[in-house]
Amino acid sequence: MVLQLLSAVGTVVSVAIGVLAAAAVVFAVVWHFVQKKRGKAGCGCDCARCGLCSSCRPAGKGEQPPSKEKDAPRP
Repeated sequence: MVLQLLSAVGTVVSVAIGVLAAAAVVFAVVWHFVQKKRGKAGCGCDCARCGLCSSCRPAGKGEQPPSKEKDAPRP
């Protein structure tokens, strides 16, 4: 009887560890896409020197301030 309980506890612990590991991976992937959508780099470093800058930031969405031309009234 005791061996059966110990076996069940071991299985429950193994399943809990697996679920926590899967949740950590899903959280990391979702967090990456949220940060990418906000325009922030994944590494937190200066992307101007990064060789893969184009894969993080699409063309035209660099670190330039937004232009005021859209808000300015036209004559």
